Amino acid sequence: MFTSVNTRSASVYKRVAVETGVQAADSHRLVGMLFDGLLQAVAAARGAMERGDLVAKGEQIGKAVRIVEEGLKAGLDPAGGEMARNLGALYAYSVRRLTEANLRNDAKALAEVAGLIEPVAQAWQDIRAQALQGA
Repeated sequence: MFTSVNTRSASVYKRVAVETGVQAADSHRLVGMLFDGLLQAVAAARGAMERGDLVAKGEQIGKAVRIVEEGLKAGLDPAGGEMARNLGALYAYSVRRLTEANLRNDAKALAEVAGLIEPVAQAWQDIRAQALQGA
């Protein structure tokens, strides 16, 4: 019913840190944060699934789907050609697998999504690192 002062303080600190990070980030870093959030939500959903916590599982999968749909997929530039089309297809497939994972309590589907997204997220980080080295 009641949360401790430490728990509330930690929650406020975390929210402020995220808001500050978003405000200070450039567009490349924002996409990186979306990838991080997606992978964290998928991992949290897997943990909730293992514990049998259906409410948390559903919340985390819902969060992952929103990140893909409203962040990553919505941010694609239609003028991006084949790369944008391929990423759009990957994101659509990921949403489908996340939905199936939620409906069927399918941990393998969650692992599949993480396995598909991790290399893209890593490539995104590598692009940033290369750009900073060249600057």
